[in-house]
Amino acid sequence: MALDTDSSIVSYKAPEKDLYEMGEIPPMGFVPKKMYAWAIRKERHGDPDTAMIQEVVDVPVLDSHEVLVLVMAAGVNYNGVWASLGKPISPFDGHKAPYHIAGSDASGIVWAVGSKVTRWKVGDEVVIHCNQDDGDDEHCNGGDPMYSDSQRIWGYETPDGSFAQFTNVQAQQLMPRPKHLTWEESACYTLTLATAYRMLFGHEPHDLKPGQNVLVWGASGGLGSYAIQLINTAGANAIGVISDESKRDFVMGLGAKGVLNRKDFNCWGQLPTVNTPEYAEWFKEARKFGKAIWDITGKGNNVDMVFEHPGESTFPVSTFVVKKGGMVVICAGTTGYNLTFDVRYMWMHQKRLQGSHFAHLKQAAAANQLMVERRLDPCMSEVFTWADLPEAHMKMMRNEHKPGNMSVLVQAPQIGMRTLEEVLAARD
Repeated sequence: MALDTDSSIVSYKAPEKDLYEMGEIPPMGFVPKKMYAWAIRKERHGDPDTAMIQEVVDVPVLDSHEVLVLVMAAGVNYNGVWASLGKPISPFDGHKAPYHIAGSDASGIVWAVGSKVTRWKVGDEVVIHCNQDDGDDEHCNGGDPMYSDSQRIWGYETPDGSFAQFTNVQAQQLMPRPKHLTWEESACYTLTLATAYRMLFGHEPHDLKPGQNVLVWGASGGLGSYAIQLINTAGANAIGVISDESKRDFVMGLGAKGVLNRKDFNCWGQLPTVNTPEYAEWFKEARKFGKAIWDITGKGNNVDMVFEHPGESTFPVSTFVVKKGGMVVICAGTTGYNLTFDVRYMWMHQKRLQGSHFAHLKQAAAANQLMVERRLDPCMSEVFTWADLPEAHMKMMRNEHKPGNMSVLVQAPQIGMRTLEEVLAARD
């Protein structure tokens, strides 16, 4: 299989200006003073369609280890909704900047590099992973950078995300862009893919092994669609959970061994008080759900791992159906943060509860290499124009988005483009 190779820098003419209109490409490496961005301000926290306003702001000034990227397309993730709402926390409580530019996924072109950057050069085509750290403690030097006190998520815990013509990132956030993908396909996958990769492979000794069974919540969503593919690639078995029968074929098409519709069961929400009639009813439904898993894995074969992110509504069942000595790994709480479970089944069966948060560069790069080698599909479902960026987040907030991952065009003028030459030609 032929892998991607670097192409030469494109030669073209363009004027030097202080501000360029959306889709207008400056001369290669020329950094204007101003840029367009979708900005959030603390006083207008609320739904994305009112919190996000297009503004003209300063182009970021680089530190020595930073890189400025011309953003071609950006991914739409739920942290853009959180940033708009200011929940569960306001990003302003952390970075203290006057405005916040959300967006934690992007594809683009290296436009300028700091004085100490040696690995990347102007003209390189890249995707960006969203983990930042200061690089100066023991966790970043021989340990796990995700445990560093300086660890932060670009575009959520920093004020300078991808919903702008330019974004500044640490050089260690950059990875090669899969050239067989369009700009918008390249922009939609890194956050969810790397998160799923760490959840499945980053917590020894419960790293995923061939032949194991994994229950995947939200199997048709961004996280779930990559979890299914990664599990399949590893030679393990994914059991996907959906909430709508229309998503069954999509999940099976990704390689799931089986699919369960959670609406066929009534054991969701916080755990009822133990030893009450309500608990007995919950227990009956939870066992019914467990038997449905056995119908896929074989009688008595509980799942080795549960891939969790809904949280409050599913956690009691997740901790019940995972096997003795198995692991429930969780990276979010999209249905709520007050998690409950029957701890008797936890300690007696020696199960592991593991929190997981994004991924470090080595994990993100390993996941990205699978995409470069065309072993994974980006599962891009929808692409929005720059003007419709707030509405994309409204759609996600209302859970009206299609299965897979969403992108928004930034400097790329239309969908389907894979090169800078195509972008330039479209503007002639």
